[in-house]
Amino acid sequence: MKRLKILRRWFARKFGFARLMCLALLVVFAGARLWDPPPIQELRLRTFDMFQLIDPRHKTSRPVTIVDIDDKSLAKLGQWPWPRTRIADLIQNLTNNGAVTIGFDMVFSEADRLNPDLVASQMRYLDDATRAKLRELPTNDQVLSEAIKRSRVVLGETGQRAISSEIDKSLPFTGIATVGEEGAERFLFEFPGLLRNVPVIEKVAAGRGLFSIKTERDGLIRRVPLIMRAQGMVMPSLSLEILRVVTNTPTLLVRTDKSGVRAVRLKGVEIPTDKNGQLWVHYARQDSSIYVSAADVLDNTVPPSKIAGKLVLVGTSAVGLNDIKTTPVSSTMPGVEIHAQVLESVLGGAVISQPNYALGVELLAALVIGLLVITFTPNLGPVRLVLAGAMFAAILVGVSWFFYAQYRYLIDFTYPLLSTTAIYLTLIFASFVHEQRQRVQIRGMFAQYMSPVLVEQLAQSPEKLVLGGEEREMTIMFSDVRGFTTISESYKQDPQGLITLMNRFLTPLTDVIIDQKGYIDKYMGDAIMAFWNAPLDDAEHEVNACEAAIQMLERIDAVNKDREQEAADGGHVYIPLNVGIGLNTGIGVVGNMGSDLKKNYSVLGDSVNLASRLEGQSKEYGFPIIVGSRTALAAKDKFAILELDFIMVKGKTEPEVIYAIAGREDVMHSGPFQRLRNVTIEMLGCYRNRDWQGALDAIERGRRSEDADTLEKLFKLYEARIKEFQVNPPAEGWNGAYALLTK
Repeated sequence: MKRLKILRRWFARKFGFARLMCLALLVVFAGARLWDPPPIQELRLRTFDMFQLIDPRHKTSRPVTIVDIDDKSLAKLGQWPWPRTRIADLIQNLTNNGAVTIGFDMVFSEADRLNPDLVASQMRYLDDATRAKLRELPTNDQVLSEAIKRSRVVLGETGQRAISSEIDKSLPFTGIATVGEEGAERFLFEFPGLLRNVPVIEKVAAGRGLFSIKTERDGLIRRVPLIMRAQGMVMPSLSLEILRVVTNTPTLLVRTDKSGVRAVRLKGVEIPTDKNGQLWVHYARQDSSIYVSAADVLDNTVPPSKIAGKLVLVGTSAVGLNDIKTTPVSSTMPGVEIHAQVLESVLGGAVISQPNYALGVELLAALVIGLLVITFTPNLGPVRLVLAGAMFAAILVGVSWFFYAQYRYLIDFTYPLLSTTAIYLTLIFASFVHEQRQRVQIRGMFAQYMSPVLVEQLAQSPEKLVLGGEEREMTIMFSDVRGFTTISESYKQDPQGLITLMNRFLTPLTDVIIDQKGYIDKYMGDAIMAFWNAPLDDAEHEVNACEAAIQMLERIDAVNKDREQEAADGGHVYIPLNVGIGLNTGIGVVGNMGSDLKKNYSVLGDSVNLASRLEGQSKEYGFPIIVGSRTALAAKDKFAILELDFIMVKGKTEPEVIYAIAGREDVMHSGPFQRLRNVTIEMLGCYRNRDWQGALDAIERGRRSEDADTLEKLFKLYEARIKEFQVNPPAEGWNGAYALLTK
C-alpha cells in the first residue's frame, strides 16, 4: 500500500492531473470528429471556402458558352416561357454556328401553350376554315423536336418533392453501372418525384440529366451531385450527361466502396466525388465573357468564335426567373454558371476533392501534435509557449494549404487545430492555477503589513476601525510582474532566493507609491494594488499616480540592470522583470471592510475593476502604463498621453476611451512622439469610420517613422481587427468600441 501511494505521488508529480485531462480531451475530440456534428462540418466548410477565395481556379481556356435568357432578351422577345418554335430557332442557330452540344438548364414539362391546335381551340372568333388549317399545322413541340434531332441536345430534368405522374419507361434513360460495393444507391441524394420533358422532345434528345442542385446548411453551393435518385431511377446530373454525350460514353460507371461513392468514370476520365456522389466544385471567379444574350443568338449577331467548338448551356440570369445562387466565391451566381463551372473544372483537369484518407490524416495530426503539446508545453516558459502554439498552428495550416495548392486535396486543419487549442488552453489554465497558488502563498506573508500612513491615521482616529466606508473620487493603480511563473520556477531549488527577489523589487515600488502620496491597499503575490486621495486628501491624485507609475518603471529598470550584472558575474540565467500598470480615476467606496476579527482598509467600485482590467491589457497594447479617460484628462498637460482604443470591458455597459502614458513632459514635446501621436489619431479616425484601407495606410506610414517600434504591438493589434472586419464587417450602428474578450 505504501509503495502504491509513493508511485501515485510520483506519477502525479511527473505527469500531472492536467496532462491526464488533456489525454481525455484527445479521445473526446477524436470521437467528435468521427461523429462529425454540424458545427464541426461548418468549420471545415468555411475553411475550404477560404482556400477557394484565396486561390480560386484559374481559367486557361473557355470551353463553355452560356446562352443567357437575360433581362435584355425578355425585354425584346417577351416574357418567359417563349414559344417552342423560338427555342427551335435558337438550337438551329447554335448548331449552324458549330456548337458541340447544347444543354438546357430548364425543363419543358408541359405542351407549348401556343401550339396551333391549342390556339385553334382557345380563340373564340376564328372561322371554321382557319381553325381547321391551324389544327393541320405541326405543333410547336414537333418543330422543337425536329430541331433537336438535327443537333446534339441534352435536356434538363428536375427532381421533385412529390410524385406528379408515373414514369414513362418507354422513354430513354442513361445507362449507369456500379463497380465495387453493391447498394451504394442508398448514399445518393434522392428526390421522391421526377419532372421530365414532354415525350415528343424527350425521346429524340441525345441525353437528359438533372439540373437540381443541393445547397449546404448555410445556403451556399459548394458541391454538386453528379448522380442522384429520382422517383426510383438513378440519373446523371445535367453537366455529367453533357460530358457523357461529348465523350460518346455509352454507360456511366460509378465506383463505390463500403463508405459510399468514390468516383464517376467516363471514357478516359474519372471524376472524384464524396460518398454521396457530389463533386466539390473548384470555382473560378465569375466570368461575364462566357455569356451571350439569347436575343443576340436569335439575331445571329454573336461572333462565331463564341459558339464554334463550344459546349453551350442555355439558362437565365434574369432576376425575375429566380435562378440566382450563392457560392464560396460569389453571392450572386446564376445557377447555369455553376453547371458551366463543373464542366470547366472537369475538362481542365482542375477538380478538387477530399481523398478517402483525409479523415485518417486529420486524426493522426490531432494525435501527434496533441501528444507533443501535452509532453513539452508544461516545461516551456511563456514566450516559448506562445511560439510553440504559433508553430503548431502554422504547421497545421501550412500542411492543409500545401495539399490544396499542390494536389487540390481538401484536408481539414480546423479539427486538429481545435483539439490542440483545447489541450493548449487546458495546460495554460493548469499553469495559471499553479501560479495563483504561489501568489496566494506570497499574499499570506504580506497580509500582516499595513501602510505607515494608515497606521498613523488610525492611531490618531481609532474610530475608523468600525466597519463602513465613504464615497469619494480616487485614482486606483494595479501593477503586476509579467511572467511571474517563469521567474518563480527558476527558484524551485532556492525558495529563500524567491522571497529575497520579491522584497528586492516590491520595496522600491512601494517606496515610490508612498512618496507620491499613494496608499498600498494590498500585495497580491507579485502584484500591487494602491490608490490615491484616501485616506488623506490629495488634490493632484491623478498626476501623482501617473508620476508614481513612471518612477516605478525607472526603479524596475535599475533593479534589472543590477540583476543582469549579477547574473553575468554568477554565470546563471537572467530573466528580466517587466511590470504592467493600470490607472483609473473614478468614484469608489473606501473604508474598513472585513469582520470583527480582521479588517482591511480598501476600496470597491467599478473604477477599481476598470483599473484592474487596464493593467491586464498593458501587454496587449505594448505599453506598460495604460490609464482611463479621467486620469488622462487630468494629466494631459504634464505627461505624453497617447490614445489607444475605445473599449467595452466585461461587466460594464458603457465603453471607455483608454490611453497610454509614454513619458513625461519632455517626451510629450518631442518631434518623434508628436509624429507618432498624429499617426495614431489618423489611424483611429479611419478605423472608427470603417475606412479600413485608410487605417492600414496610416499604420504603414507610422512604421516608417522614427521610434515606430514602440507602436508595433498596437499596429499589429489593429491590423488583426481590420482583417477580421474586412471579412465580417461590424454591425450597423457600430460606434468603434471593441469588446475585450478577457478581464
